[in-house]
Amino acid sequence: MEGNTDKPLAGILLRLLSGVLFTGMMVCVKAVSMEVPLGQTVFFRSAFALLPIVIFMTWRREFPRALATRRPLGHLVRSGLGAAAMFASFAAVARLPVAEATLLAQLSPVAMAVGGVVLLGERFTRHRAAAFALVLAGVVALVAPDLSGNQDQGRVLGYGLGVLAALLTAGALVTVRRISRTETAASIAFYFVLVTALAGLASLPLGWVAVSGETLGLLVLAGLFGGAAHICMTLALRYAEVSRLAPFEYVALVWPVLADLLIFGLAPSSGFLVALPLVLGGVGLAALEGRRLRWPLRQ
Repeated sequence: MEGNTDKPLAGILLRLLSGVLFTGMMVCVKAVSMEVPLGQTVFFRSAFALLPIVIFMTWRREFPRALATRRPLGHLVRSGLGAAAMFASFAAVARLPVAEATLLAQLSPVAMAVGGVVLLGERFTRHRAAAFALVLAGVVALVAPDLSGNQDQGRVLGYGLGVLAALLTAGALVTVRRISRTETAASIAFYFVLVTALAGLASLPLGWVAVSGETLGLLVLAGLFGGAAHICMTLALRYAEVSRLAPFEYVALVWPVLADLLIFGLAPSSGFLVALPLVLGGVGLAALEGRRLRWPLRQ
């Protein structure tokens, strides 16, 4: 995706909006997590995300022309990894506060840096080593309180799922780097949500539930928020360079903290407060490396 630094303010505002929309999606997912099976939630989130994406593509006169692809296998790998990441992420937020699940999602740029070394043969620089060390220390700080004393097995499982989601997202991002040389951002987004919706639909035989009108509304909103967040991020990266947007990755953590406090009545844990600067420091170093190599920070 090519950058356009002519509208940096628009890019920053769109990045901030994408953070709000992403938090809205996670709040909706957490709100229905005790009632709706995971696969059913993934299906609704993905199916209704298609609506804003198709509208956006039509507005840009890219639909259906932009869906033509020369890398169907690449789309399948990227979408499969992204779908698995969504399952893991939603399972994590069902067990953790929204802020903690979102913080773990921030690990993906650093995991992507390591993935670039392992999968693409890139150099393991000092920036990457320091970023990895900081986020590892952050994860330890976040998890340690639940590994000592009376363990909350649900939270420990949630941490593991959150880290798994970040690793899978990083794998998806590495794949995006490979296929984006020939594929449009619109086609990558479209096939991702399509494959993920089909993956969610495949869980139907495992047992879906009838939902109330309120729950259905939350499921639909999760999809609309998710699709709109992706569009805002796409436009933000078009209007402003990644290096200019990187500091606003930190602001994205404000909304989940507020959501936990105001909606779910959950104050930040001591582990979260210690882990926050460590993880964000690691993400900052990854962003500096990304600026040098022109990486995208997000899907």
